[in-house]
Amino acid sequence: MLDSFVYHGKSRLQCGYTTGSCAAAAAKASAEMLLSGNSVSQTELLTPKGIKIALPVSHIKITDSSVLCGVIKDSGDDPDITNGILICCTAEKIKSGIEIIGGEGIGVVTKPGLDQPAGEWAINSVPRKMISTAVSEICEKYDYYGGIRITVSAPEGKELAKKTYNPRMGIERGISIIGTTGIIEPMSNSAIIETIRAEQRMRRAEGRKNLLLTIGNYSEDYLMKILPFMSTQNVICSNFIGDAIDIALEMNFDSVLILGHIGKLVKLGAGIMNTHSAQADGRMDVLVTCGVLADADIKTLKKIPGCATADAALELLKGDGVLEKSMEILMQRIQYYLDAKTKGDILMGAVTFSYKFGILGKTNSADRIIHRLTEEYNG
Repeated sequence: MLDSFVYHGKSRLQCGYTTGSCAAAAAKASAEMLLSGNSVSQTELLTPKGIKIALPVSHIKITDSSVLCGVIKDSGDDPDITNGILICCTAEKIKSGIEIIGGEGIGVVTKPGLDQPAGEWAINSVPRKMISTAVSEICEKYDYYGGIRITVSAPEGKELAKKTYNPRMGIERGISIIGTTGIIEPMSNSAIIETIRAEQRMRRAEGRKNLLLTIGNYSEDYLMKILPFMSTQNVICSNFIGDAIDIALEMNFDSVLILGHIGKLVKLGAGIMNTHSAQADGRMDVLVTCGVLADADIKTLKKIPGCATADAALELLKGDGVLEKSMEILMQRIQYYLDAKTKGDILMGAVTFSYKFGILGKTNSADRIIHRLTEEYNG
């Protein structure tokens, strides 16, 4: 277990290590056993984060020409879907160089714009460097001047990948070997943001100039009703709207449309760009403000703060006859904060809905962006 912790509120959480660290450790152990003939029970690595880790080695298989070693992934207290899986590396001698390939359960990249080119194994650049460095260290230790081929595998990878974003992102047949620091910090948002970045990069590599962001499952379902042709073209940004917009600016998209349920997008009416409830709420405050500006009755306004959901508040506004006007005001506020966020460097728009009321509102640029998305798709 990794002797490293982070604090989330009052909770002390155990850090873990990435699939990249597991692969590098397994590669180092298999190379050492191949070149020395000695048994290895654990191996040490210096991660890119500068933390030294010692990982136990298991599932060793030795043949006349190769050695396979495995490392069990330990994600610490992070709810990582790959926690507990076996990452293996097989080392065998070749004429020269260090060759890194994938085997059973490792994905293959099928679309451009990801860390590795289409057709390559989904073993990202930092893990590749970690593996190469670890194996080079062993070659130097034993004065070996030939080459070594490392085959990375994950016996459970093919089935596990079906539960990840890999198929959506154009990675088929298995999991990815990833990680930029070698260490997993529980409750870290960096992995989600990097997934958003990877998906946006893929859209740009496909030639897309206009981007559709969706918030989550509600948005995904509703997208099938109003823009079904975009159901494989959108990028899910979850609660990280502000980060997704920053990445879109970085990627030089021409326009961005955000499609989201009112329960999330109403927070944009207060300029809240991370819509997770742990970061900020403000839903009822925004709806009260919109209701005031729409001339709602004071009795209606006093009831809104007591509502548990946005839909419940909308029902009150509808009963008072000011729902449509309140939503117009909300969309104006959302447009204002989106433009303030981007400083006019990109055309921004938003569409919000609820299952109970359907489409509730569009910002003034939303239809233009929908037209661009449609034309680009049909292009």
